[in-house]
Amino acid sequence: MEYNLPSEIVKDLSFGANARDEIMQGVTCLTNAVKSTLGASGRCVIYEDARGKPVITKDGVTVAESVVLHQPVKNLGATLIKEAARNTVNEAGDGTTTATILAHAILKESYEHIDKNNIRQIKEGLQSGLSKILRYLDDATIEVNDSTLESVANISCNNDKETGAIISSAFKKVGKDGVVLIEDSDTFETTLDIVEGTQLECNLTSDYLTTDKDKGIAMLDNPYVLIVSSPISSIRKIQSVLEHVIKSGRSLLIVANVEQQPKAALVANRVKGNIKVNIIDPPGFGPTKEDTIEDLAFLTGATVINEALGDDLDLIDPSCLGEAIKSVTDAKYTVLQTKDLGVDFAERVENVQKKIKKEQNKFLKQKLEQRLAMLSGSVGVIKVGANSKVELKEKRDRVDDSVHATKAALKEGIVPGGGIALLNASQKINSDNIGEEIILKAIQEPCKVILDNAGLPTTQANAKEGTGVNVITGKYVNMIKEGIIDPVLVTKTALKNAVSVATTVLSADCVISNMRINESS
Repeated sequence: MEYNLPSEIVKDLSFGANARDEIMQGVTCLTNAVKSTLGASGRCVIYEDARGKPVITKDGVTVAESVVLHQPVKNLGATLIKEAARNTVNEAGDGTTTATILAHAILKESYEHIDKNNIRQIKEGLQSGLSKILRYLDDATIEVNDSTLESVANISCNNDKETGAIISSAFKKVGKDGVVLIEDSDTFETTLDIVEGTQLECNLTSDYLTTDKDKGIAMLDNPYVLIVSSPISSIRKIQSVLEHVIKSGRSLLIVANVEQQPKAALVANRVKGNIKVNIIDPPGFGPTKEDTIEDLAFLTGATVINEALGDDLDLIDPSCLGEAIKSVTDAKYTVLQTKDLGVDFAERVENVQKKIKKEQNKFLKQKLEQRLAMLSGSVGVIKVGANSKVELKEKRDRVDDSVHATKAALKEGIVPGGGIALLNASQKINSDNIGEEIILKAIQEPCKVILDNAGLPTTQANAKEGTGVNVITGKYVNMIKEGIIDPVLVTKTALKNAVSVATTVLSADCVISNMRINESS
């Protein structure tokens, strides 16, 4: 009998302990693949991509995404843990391996007590324990300075001091509100360029507009910039603009609310290769939106088109278009590298600064600060070089992790690294129930894994607050002074996502999976 319709797919059912055992096996399998990459002595993983080519990486989320298990229930367990890694990298940019290890440790400890204790009590205890640990981490947080900034970059770059120095230099030059991009170099060397630019809270409006499917980004080189503050309801409205862009052989960034019909037409032409185009919504929100749009026009040299004020898109002159060196749009932001237009923004920046000082509303003040960052920001471009494509992929992953970790450190500060912050939390916090006992034991695991990867006994995961083992020298040191540090945002995000996924898995008592039928049968 053949089964074609989704409703007719045959299912396998697993219940209770059997289901939990198989899920745990999948979680363990994934964790074992990922955890060897953790720490200064962490190793790389070699995996085969879809085309059969070898890929070398030390990036936890890349390793996790490459794992697909044959047994369906085990694979479901691995897939659920991947969510912790994905969410962590989306929120903090790093910490995927830590999130995976923590989720595995929490589940392992929970399953050992699940028959003796009420699941609801365990879950409630995990949440209350999480709150205690987060408070401890907040109290232990140290603000980043120039010296610790370089340490963060070095640690996240697998102790590649040369590359770490380039990354820290980039952030010193652009500031915490600046943007650092990563590109492939035309040479073997890794270099840093600082260009004028800005970051907008404008994400991808269609996956079909991406130019790099693996990275999920839409990148345009030397694009024209069309800014329209009124909705674009028809492709006919911008036909003259499109014809000009196509004739010039350049790309086009549309900053406007494009309605469904014209957007579909633009996407179709982009997919067919007729025009290089990307569409983002206008930046800003509420009362600051119009000013933010005008700021963007200043930065790109564009003229804002607004049909509500009498402008006619049909009659638009190409001189109304702005320009940029490059635009890069991902799931969260759009980064524009802008040209030097010879325009003095000092007066506009000063006006925004005055408004910030006068503004009492916290929300509006935040929006004004974002405007200021947009006007005064710059973009650091790290061009990653390597001797081969395989090496380039591995190095680029390390640089990408390091850039995100450094930005996270600048944003919320740092804590002692090497898993010591979580280890200290487990030693200082008293447990009041079984759930808290479970999570306090589980958070010792990252430190133990780091020691194990370095070939050191895990019994060394026991030291005074703020001190731990430097796995390179094997000596006990003050982690902060030694430069062994972690961004607190990364640590907190990894822990929160691990608890979230673990508590979800604990709730399951039945697993329904698609039955695999051997094709030869």
